Amino acid sequence: MIYLGLAVGFLLLVKGADYFVDGAAGLASRLGVPTLVIGLTVVAFGTSAPEAVVSIRAAATESSGISVGNVVGSNIFNIAFIIGLSAILHPLSVQRRTVLKEIPYAFIASLLALVLALDGMATYHELSRFDGLILLVFFTYFIWRFFAHEGEEVAVSGLSMPLGTALGFTFLGLVSVIVGGNMVVDNAIKLALNFGISETIIGLSLVAIGTSLPELVTSVTAALKEEMDIAIGNIVGSNIFNVLFVLGISSTITPMEVQPEVFLDFLVMLAYTTMLFRFSKTGYTVTRREGIFLLVSYLGYMGFRFFL
Repeated sequence: MIYLGLAVGFLLLVKGADYFVDGAAGLASRLGVPTLVIGLTVVAFGTSAPEAVVSIRAAATESSGISVGNVVGSNIFNIAFIIGLSAILHPLSVQRRTVLKEIPYAFIASLLALVLALDGMATYHELSRFDGLILLVFFTYFIWRFFAHEGEEVAVSGLSMPLGTALGFTFLGLVSVIVGGNMVVDNAIKLALNFGISETIIGLSLVAIGTSLPELVTSVTAALKEEMDIAIGNIVGSNIFNVLFVLGISSTITPMEVQPEVFLDFLVMLAYTTMLFRFSKTGYTVTRREGIFLLVSYLGYMGFRFFL
């Protein structure tokens, strides 16, 4: 029943995010919101909705290992596996603005979360409510900066649907994501207890990969359609959203203990973000060879984590 619950929960998460993105994009189109704004807000929030629901739900039930592990594990999976696989399918061209602004901001956000988690105590680390507020301030600044500097974009989404349909898709998607997130957290905790696996490892692996499926589907599909801005922008935007908004909201709800074992994964997340910057800056392209390196290194990292 645990595995069935996980499967149903992940299905609800993925389909719920899909419906939510379509519905929200339809609403944005009806309101004449620019496509660039839709990409940052709707796509980034929609594909990161599973991470948000799972981590917030886990924080509320005091399962901080899953909450923190889910965010860090998802961000690692997003860069190493999803961008790696996408680049193997088709080399990814990267906009200069993304390389110079968005990827560095993703690195700064990740570094900030690590510094806040290292509260100076040798035996106990946490993200406090104040830390959560700091992360949310940086998230607000990121959104403000985007609207301040990118608000001149005028093209709107071509996705058109009746207003009632858009509202229905948005509501159905949110409900599915919430219900699915609850099922994933409950059953992941049971699985961890049954096998004697720490909540952090479950969060870094099973939950992180499951909640990143919307990003995987979106970026791989975009790469195959040669929509490179979506393939890269979806991942970078989602990673910023995960660290600043998801961890910010989660730790504001309840202070979250950060297990010592997860600090290694924070460093891995920073390393992959640096790699993405390096690969993207070289010719503004992530090549197939670089994609293979990212994917193979991720498989090695996961093997190391499980047998550490």
